[in-house]
Amino acid sequence: MANYEDDKELEWEEIETEHIIRDEWIDFRKSSYRYPDGRVFSPFYTYSRRDYTVIVASDEEGDYICVRQFRQGIKEVTTEFPAGGIERTDGKEYGSRDAAEAALECAKRELLEETGYVSSDWKHLITIPANATIADNYAYIFMAGKCRKTGEQHLDETECLQVVKHTAEEIEDLIRHGKFEQSVHVLAWLMAKEMICRKRKILL
Repeated sequence: MANYEDDKELEWEEIETEHIIRDEWIDFRKSSYRYPDGRVFSPFYTYSRRDYTVIVASDEEGDYICVRQFRQGIKEVTTEFPAGGIERTDGKEYGSRDAAEAALECAKRELLEETGYVSSDWKHLITIPANATIADNYAYIFMAGKCRKTGEQHLDETECLQVVKHTAEEIEDLIRHGKFEQSVHVLAWLMAKEMICRKRKILL
């Protein structure tokens, strides 16, 4: 078994790439890679999509604002947190982050558009690859506290969302029974719980 001394020795070299689909929505690629030991393997499939935000939002009563919508990947209606793609100035759905709006501004906009709620209490929890194995986009996860409703939904033409509220205990139960099915959203909940527990310890 090879003994790799540092990260550079673990890196793969991309030696050939075919863009199977490359339009304004996605860059879907088939690549060949050379392993650190010299072997070459293909195909590996990867894609580029735009970054997005996820918002763990709670209202003034302490309930959590969620949405239910159909997810075509698993062909089910899921319960999840408000979320949405970071808009870009170049008309594409992926590419340099220099051409993208600020993540916090996206989070505020998505919360308002999807739920009609706003907040003045925001906290960035983590920025993390959405799926490091096959994609290069990132999820920006935020908490929004003391949310108050100021209007109605303003959904995109492809969105059909139902706003629902859950207590912390109900979200825990949904996760436990496999009914809160977006993995990054589960991570968002765990990060938010950790932040809440930390605040309580400081107050005590």
